[in-house]
Amino acid sequence: MGQRNPISVTIMLRISITSQIRAALGRFPAADQGNIAVLFAVALLPLLSFMGAAIDYTRANSARTSMQAALDSTSLMLAKDLSDGRITTDQIGAKATAYFNGLYTNKDARSVTISATYTASSSQGSTIQVNGSGAVITEFMKVAGFPTIGFNTSSTSAWGHTRMRVALALDVTGSMAQDGKMDALKPAAKRLIDQLSALAKNPGDVYVSIIPFAKDVNVGASNYNASWINWSDWDEDNKTCSGWGWSASCTPKNHNTWNGCVTDRDQNYDTQNTAPTGGPSTRFYAEQYNACPAQLMPLSYDFAALKNKIDSLTPNGGTNQPIGIAWGWQSLTSTAPLNAPPEEANYTYSKVLIVMSDGLNTQNRWPSYGNGQTQYNGQIDARQRILCDNIKAAGITIYAMHVNTDNDPTSAVLQYCASSPDKFSTVTSATQIMAAFNSIGSSLSKLRVAR
Repeated sequence: MGQRNPISVTIMLRISITSQIRAALGRFPAADQGNIAVLFAVALLPLLSFMGAAIDYTRANSARTSMQAALDSTSLMLAKDLSDGRITTDQIGAKATAYFNGLYTNKDARSVTISATYTASSSQGSTIQVNGSGAVITEFMKVAGFPTIGFNTSSTSAWGHTRMRVALALDVTGSMAQDGKMDALKPAAKRLIDQLSALAKNPGDVYVSIIPFAKDVNVGASNYNASWINWSDWDEDNKTCSGWGWSASCTPKNHNTWNGCVTDRDQNYDTQNTAPTGGPSTRFYAEQYNACPAQLMPLSYDFAALKNKIDSLTPNGGTNQPIGIAWGWQSLTSTAPLNAPPEEANYTYSKVLIVMSDGLNTQNRWPSYGNGQTQYNGQIDARQRILCDNIKAAGITIYAMHVNTDNDPTSAVLQYCASSPDKFSTVTSATQIMAAFNSIGSSLSKLRVAR
């Protein structure tokens, strides 16, 4: 984001006001006609001075904050224009002024100036830096000899060497059918796709994956011959037996009858993104889950298809946030099973995982951890914390959203998973979901704002 230079008048103001107080106190012992009114007048002067200074400072700070927001937007729009070839370098100054004037509406600011500097090649790729300055005419501090408060700030946008990959892990459990949550999720998530697609100049600049999750994740029934599937539990649960006792004979159903759902890997692979190329424990356990969600969609820049996938979501099943988060991580990983597109050496990559859930964890692969209604002793949350630690250690930014329309306790584990406090949000009604996703989209857009 932009460089924020503090307004440096406070120290001089304090010196001036302190001098006035000392002068007043110096006269006080010599006054033999004093009364309460005099005492009140002596105390009132510095009090009013401080109050007035606070008002002037607040006005100046508001003017600078508004300028910062206008400069951020101006630098982003200039970067987009330059990268798309809509303007030439000779037009940067005029275009910067036009954008800024349309965005900056603070009425207190005076002597406002801006300048824009374009750098064609740097360690960040191409950059555009927009600097701004101004001043606020004081109402109170002018008495102390400060007729104006000056301020300045800047914003730099970079492009050309950065690409973005975003995984959307979306809760589609049965409770999402309540309170209009699923109906609100779909347009909000599609709006986020639009925001992300607008950041791409060329195909591949921005990739997005969609990971619907309940207790399980659906990786696609067509993968029944994939080497990364562990069939041991599925074969046991889906077999036909004949005969009795020692003479009984059991035959598992054909794997092509599998519905595509997988559950948690063996521990500790359930908290890692290890490629499933080792022994059976590294593979993903097939399960014929009766509330299997819509099939996930690996990283893609077919934004229309991504939005169609969101439209296909239906709510059913119990909540296992770690399975959605784990497969969101898998979608960002350039190994089996999802094989994210290889990263090119001449680009840097910004990787983001967004997890949205409307409830608390209730079940996973292990029955001793939860029954679909209740989690036992926080055991699922404990696995999730380890998983999120590993994801963040891999340099992936996590945004977490708790859609809490049932007055549940705020999800402590989702708060923990978020990369920072500003990347966690909680909404208490379906009508707030759109604004929460818009906020994430705006934050991701500003990843292009380098300073």
